[in-house]
Amino acid sequence: MTAIRADGLVKTYGSVRALDYLSVEVEDGEFFGLLGPNGAGKTTFISILVGLARATDGIAEVFGHDVEDDYQRARDRIGLAPQEFNVDRFFPIHEVLEHKAGYHGIPPAEAERRADEALRTVGIYDKRETRFDWLSGGMKRRFLLARALVTDPDLLILDEPTAGVDVELRRELWELVQRLNDDGTTVLLTTHYIEEAERLCDRVAIMDSGRKVEVATPDELRARGEDTLVVTLANDTIGVPELDAPGVHGVTLDGRTLSVTTDDAGRVAPDVIRALDDAGHAIADLDVRRASLEDVFVGMTRTAEAEVSQ
Repeated sequence: MTAIRADGLVKTYGSVRALDYLSVEVEDGEFFGLLGPNGAGKTTFISILVGLARATDGIAEVFGHDVEDDYQRARDRIGLAPQEFNVDRFFPIHEVLEHKAGYHGIPPAEAERRADEALRTVGIYDKRETRFDWLSGGMKRRFLLARALVTDPDLLILDEPTAGVDVELRRELWELVQRLNDDGTTVLLTTHYIEEAERLCDRVAIMDSGRKVEVATPDELRARGEDTLVVTLANDTIGVPELDAPGVHGVTLDGRTLSVTTDDAGRVAPDVIRALDDAGHAIADLDVRRASLEDVFVGMTRTAEAEVSQ
């Protein structure tokens, strides 16, 4: 079953088009990432899915339920951990969770049980009587995740869940949401952290200017980037050496450092070494820098921005 389906989704705010005919599908059980710069439309898309905004045009469905025409059924399948701290600050956090469960028609006794279970899952059960404002920044992030989990959702939406947290907590949250996904929960993640998307996501949608630039696995995206073969020459040279080896896309020289861009550094390296040796250039060092998802992401968004500006 398809967990999320967006078809031709448009959202405008006056003259600003936040979503520009966005179409994307997320399968049930998938860990799916939305990656893009500020203003790419990621949060707008989430707002439409959870009913905080209405699409100007197009279709959005959650497990086959239209998010506008069948809002209640769609919303009952979703747990949202937003980027902002939008929490009632005057009640102990376990009461906030119980109230949230009650909004979804869960009886009081079951709501209390689920609240305790959610707090245990995220590791802050001992803070159940604490008000939200009295929690540390990391605990507040954990609480937002607990609130998303209290209704036992089939789809967990995480909007920048590790923004502003330290490295240790970020990795703990990664492990937690990965376990949830392994247990069958579909996860939709928006993030600015390239490493986060590489580590967690089955597939990634790169977005820019409200449009989908590409959807692929992290490995497939990395394969579209270019490797760099970095050669340190033993002696100074005048001008860039000529390299006619197959697969070489470009050559630059900075002092004694020769940078060779290629789609496969491992395959090209022997030919480059041979060509330099034939030309009388001695090599002092050689290193390979593999294409990263960040390289591909930057390249794709720059291309998309150029197309939009035209």
